[in-house]
Amino acid sequence: EGTSRALVELLEGLGAATTVVEHPAAAVDALLPADDGASRWDLVSVNTLRSATLAARDGRRAEHGVDVLGPDELAVIEQHVLGGGGLLAMHTAVICFDGAPTWRRLVGGVWHWGRSDHPPVGQVRIEPTAAAAEHPVTEGCRPFVVEDELYGHLDLDPDVVALLTGTTTGRTHPVLWARHHGRGRVVTDVLGHGPASVRHPAHRALIAHAAGWAARTTAPSTSDR
Repeated sequence: EGTSRALVELLEGLGAATTVVEHPAAAVDALLPADDGASRWDLVSVNTLRSATLAARDGRRAEHGVDVLGPDELAVIEQHVLGGGGLLAMHTAVICFDGAPTWRRLVGGVWHWGRSDHPPVGQVRIEPTAAAAEHPVTEGCRPFVVEDELYGHLDLDPDVVALLTGTTTGRTHPVLWARHHGRGRVVTDVLGHGPASVRHPAHRALIAHAAGWAARTTAPSTSDR
C-alpha cells in the first residue's frame, strides 16, 4: 500500500488522473474498451503481488492467490498494450500471475521458482548500461545507490535489453528494461520494494520518465537526474 501511495503521488504530480484498484479483475473491467473501441487509459501500472504459487507455498500469505488472472483476462491487458497503451510493471509484478505466457510476453521477464532469488533488502548500486544513453527513459541517468531488494536470476526473454543493472553483495542483475509490444510500450522496473525506493530522487525521476514514455506523454526534464 505504501509503494502504491508513493506511485500515485508521483503520477498525479505529473498531471495524471489516477484510479487505484485493489483487485486485478477490477483493473481488467476498467480496461474493457469504450463503445468506440478506444482504451480509456493511457497507462496501466501493476504494483501488486498475486501468485497462486506463492499462496500455496506460504499459507500465511494466501491473499496473494486471490484474483490471479486467467488467460482471457490477461488478454485484455495485452490488447490494451497492443492497441497503443502503456504498461509500467513495478517490482513484484514479475512474480504476478505465475509467469503466464501472456504476462511474460508483456513484461519480458518473470520470477522462476527454484532459481530466482534476492538477498536481504540493502544498499543497491544502480548503473546505466551502454544502451541507457540511447533510450528516453534512461538518457542522462547517472549511477546512484538506493535501499531496495535486488531480484536476480529471473527468466528473461532473449530480446530484453537491460537499461539499468543493480549490484549488491557481489551480484549484478538487470533491474530496468523498456520495449515495444505491438503499438504499445512497456517498462519493467524491478526496484521499488518500499516507499523510500519509489521516493528516492533518482529512482523517482526514472519512474517519471518511464511513465511518460510508456504513456506517450512528454517526459520531465533530465535535469533532475
